[in-house]
Amino acid sequence: MNRLVLLCAGVITILALSCTPGEPLVAEKNIVLLPVKNDPTVNVRIWFKVGSQNDPEGKEGLTALTAQMIGDASTAANSYEAIIEKLYPLAAWYAASSSMEMTVVSGRTHRDNIEDFYPLLRDAVLKPAFLDADLERLRSQSLNYLENVLRYANDEELGKAVLYDDIFAGTPYRKPATTVASLKSITMEDIKAHYAKHFTRDNLIIGLGGSYDEALVTRVRTDLAALPAGAPPEVPPPAPAPVKGLSVTIVEKDAPATALSMGFPIDILRGSKEWYALAVANSWLGEHRNSSSHLYQVIREERGLNYGDYSYIEHYPNGGMRSKPPQNVSRRRQLFEIWIRPVPNPTRHFALRAALREFKELVDNGLTEGAFTLTRNFLRKYVLHYAPTTMERLGYALDDKFYGIDGSHLEMFRKTMDGLTVADVNAAIKKYWRFGDMHVAVVTNDAAGFRDALVNDTPSPITYATPKPAGVLDEDKTIQAFPLKVSPEKITIVKVEDLFAK
Repeated sequence: MNRLVLLCAGVITILALSCTPGEPLVAEKNIVLLPVKNDPTVNVRIWFKVGSQNDPEGKEGLTALTAQMIGDASTAANSYEAIIEKLYPLAAWYAASSSMEMTVVSGRTHRDNIEDFYPLLRDAVLKPAFLDADLERLRSQSLNYLENVLRYANDEELGKAVLYDDIFAGTPYRKPATTVASLKSITMEDIKAHYAKHFTRDNLIIGLGGSYDEALVTRVRTDLAALPAGAPPEVPPPAPAPVKGLSVTIVEKDAPATALSMGFPIDILRGSKEWYALAVANSWLGEHRNSSSHLYQVIREERGLNYGDYSYIEHYPNGGMRSKPPQNVSRRRQLFEIWIRPVPNPTRHFALRAALREFKELVDNGLTEGAFTLTRNFLRKYVLHYAPTTMERLGYALDDKFYGIDGSHLEMFRKTMDGLTVADVNAAIKKYWRFGDMHVAVVTNDAAGFRDALVNDTPSPITYATPKPAGVLDEDKTIQAFPLKVSPEKITIVKVEDLFAK
């Protein structure tokens, strides 16, 4: 008899499983189960402990492309087109995603269709066909994203990519995790070797959620044991270089509006009381897609400069496409980030000053008792919306495994709120946040003009198309002269067409 740890709503129980004596199985420690009796679906997440940090020098993008060859390509049994045709009537899907440290193959189907669905998913993991036609199709998609979408169609993600690259320069956390030159250099032999080295039975965690049965658990454990044994050495956590003062990268582009991103690395991870305290401060400052947060009120609500203004204490990819935090993008080194969605070019200096001024006020003075209580009570309830589906809760369960959290991060989040004080929050702010030492990424036109304005701390008065209250206008006078003190040697201008080339 084998015994599996069963994780359900944060409670650990034990499930006894029978299997053929001597039959190889994926190790018990590599299984996460989340049974949900009333969910008619079966949800699968298979996490391989490999990400872009494992890409060899000059082959950046190898893990992502390998993942696509698993989740979006042919298998030995079926062509890519045949897989799509078979999944469609099942109303089922599977896919693969890759981030800095995690590659996850996930899939979902109704329990009545598991016998038709599971072999397709199993073959994707165990028997990818590695066809040249698939590789060229996927490579073309990735090149199009880098050369056209990221450079010319999504200034917000472009600014974030530049920011991450500046913060983690010289470390395995470089971002974006590929370049045009490296993508073109990747061969099928590179992909096959990477798959054999990293997609092993000792380098995975199997997650099952929903209304799976005992037989499926045994079947998955047995089938995936066919992967080769072994796990590659762990990549050390990145050690980003400290930043002193404001370091600004301006991307020169014929842009109708200016995208702004700013931040710095932080050495704290979810699971500790201090992290949850910092989460309260971050929520007050810039909870994602929340109109009551402070930056949103100051920049959008009161002044109407853009669509939204947010802040983060964890990597938050594709923020424009989601309303709640993602799962399975965990990392051992995080960053603090402020994201100012595009503002009219004439207001770019003012908006940057406004965001940094509000951040400085929070760092210097902390939260008031009233702001703390209001935000803590909001978060205690809001976190319930972070994972409404079984698939999302299963994703969080894998992340708990990544961070070594004993139990459930989501439950710990709510419970920790009850014991927090405003002193806890303000102590976390003082310990982990700082004003003045920060990377700033700007996507805008007339980069030289903006550089001069930053170096000279040129006042940035603002005008409005409609009348504003006297209080806002009075505050504008302070914002427009708020000193940023950017040294000329700390400003770099790059042309958009030169980004991510090699």
